[in-house]
Order: sequence, then structure tokens, then C-alpha cells
Amino acid sequence: MSLRFQAQPGRYERHLQRRHENPLFRTPPEAIGREQLTAARRQDQAEALEFQRQFRTLVQSAAELRPNEPSERVLTLKESLEQAYEQAAGLGDDQGPAKRALRTLIEVIMRSIWRGAAGDPLAHHELEQEETARSLHFGLLEHRLVADLLHPASPIGPEDLAPTLLSAAPEALAAALQLLDSGELTALANDARDLLTRLQQQGYALPECWQRLGIIERHAGRANQGQATG
Repeated sequence: MSLRFQAQPGRYERHLQRRHENPLFRTPPEAIGREQLTAARRQDQAEALEFQRQFRTLVQSAAELRPNEPSERVLTLKESLEQAYEQAAGLGDDQGPAKRALRTLIEVIMRSIWRGAAGDPLAHHELEQEETARSLHFGLLEHRLVADLLHPASPIGPEDLAPTLLSAAPEALAAALQLLDSGELTALANDARDLLTRLQQQGYALPECWQRLGIIERHAGRANQGQATG
């Protein structure tokens, strides 16, 4: 059955697209049906609508902040804005305007926090580290695969991790691997090699997937070496 996936699908349709006729997920390869696709699009639409509701609430909350707002409320709002950015990164369609607005609101709040930390070298150091970590994290989220893996209700279960990463573009794969620690990388490399070996025995060559396995194993090797010398 020929299915037409959207050009910028949401996270649930994206995962169906990964699975469709892909032997990494099931042999013989699974052909996704129209009912599955319709259900996934409904999930994506519901998530997008809920995000818009939350986004409007966050913008209103930011607009209502007073100069003498308690620090606890400011920090809670900042955390909510960061979580909203992470969610927006995984939605379908073009979320550029929403992401830019969330970045702007986070920057406004951070300027207020910086002012409150004036004259405190330790606080300045911690804020610099936070800014760097946020920038790196948001950079990883430019890859929707990363957003899908981080989502609390991710459609990528543990059993789908190796097939998903072996199906990923090299840049997205490298970004996703940064989410894993040395033990997780080792387990992933072993699972991915076992999967490709089994499929090879069934007649599936999958040369590009073997190249991606090489990327995974190199990351695992570096992580384990770093842990041993750390």
C-alpha cells in the first residue's frame, strides 16, 4: 500500500514513517496502514493544540511578571518556557516562530536573573554554565529525532531505539548519541550489531546501516575511554 506522509509531520507520524516497510523494525517489513496513519495524525494534532494552549498561557504569564517578582516564580516560569521549547522542537509543521518567541522570553527572564546576581561571582559562573548548557541543548533539538527521544510520551520505545538510530541521518544520529551515557551507548552498540547481523543472515545487506553502526561504536568507544581515564 502506498502512503503519502506529510512533508513536516508530527512526532507520531514521523515514527510511523521510520517503521514503514523498514526491516530494522520487523521482518518481514511492516507496511503501515491508513488507520494507523490517521490515528498518529490525530495524536499529533492533539499535541499541537495543547501546545498552543500552553504557549498562550506562558506568554501571558511572562507579560504579567513584575519587577519585584519572587525568584521562585521567575525560575518556575523559565523552566516551563524551556520545556515548551523542547516540546515545540518535536511538533510538526514550521515551529520557527514559536521557538523564536520562547527564546526571546527566556532571554528576557535571564536578563532579570543576571541583574539579581550582580556582584556574586559564584552566581555569575553558574549562570554562564547554564547559558552554555541551554545553547547546546537547543542546538541538539534542531534535530527532531532528539526531541522525539526526549519527549515524556515518546513513540520510540526501548525496543525501537536501535532500529530508529540505525535509520537516522548521520547528523541526527550523532546528535542523538549525545543523550546517552557510556553504558547506554555500549548496550545500544551491542543491540545494533546483533540486529544487523541477524538481518544480514536473512539476506538484508543494509550497507548504510552498517556505516551508522560504526558511528555508534566509535561514540561508545570514546565514552568508555573517557570514563576509564576520568
